[in-house]
Amino acid sequence: MVEAMLIQSAGPGLSDSPDDIMGLLSALRRLKHPQDQEVRLLLLGLDNAGKTTLLKQLAAEDMGHVTPTQGFNIKSVQSSGFKLNMWDIGGQRKIRPYWKNYFENTHVLIYVIDCSDKKRFEETSLELAELLEEDDLAGVPLLVFANKQDLSAAMSASELAEGLDLHTVRDRMWQVQACSAVTAEGLQDGMSWVCRNIRFCKK
Repeated sequence: MVEAMLIQSAGPGLSDSPDDIMGLLSALRRLKHPQDQEVRLLLLGLDNAGKTTLLKQLAAEDMGHVTPTQGFNIKSVQSSGFKLNMWDIGGQRKIRPYWKNYFENTHVLIYVIDCSDKKRFEETSLELAELLEEDDLAGVPLLVFANKQDLSAAMSASELAEGLDLHTVRDRMWQVQACSAVTAEGLQDGMSWVCRNIRFCKK
């Protein structure tokens, strides 16, 4: 109905020029394919968890040169009718106090854990627990990427969920997704979960 009304109203004044015709066709395409809804994803985790590698993999970028993030990276990924704006914030200890500057307007929190680094498990667990207490992140869906599953020493996703006591989290939707940022295994499954659960977000 909207398309018919547009064609009728444009008809009397429409010239035969290709530019006018292409302009009308472009307008009709925008009606059929509305702009993707923009979503803000916050990507956090300790340094060396694999956040930047994961981000580059999702953005289909060259994986040959990955350096520790000193500030932040932003990448946009199209998925399931959403434009996912992913904010990758550095995980070094000196940078973590600044994480709170990026909490506002977050739709989904993605936390990346190096499952092969068991020596730092307590550290990353405490950081995540503090994030879940933040008022600006209250109710925000949580995806935990259990990264580096390509390494033999990596704990499984179920072991990770138990170790993080995620079964006690009742105030938000959450998911633990086994993955390897290097091989891309599990990444799309995780992002599909994100797109399905954006509607639960209160932001």
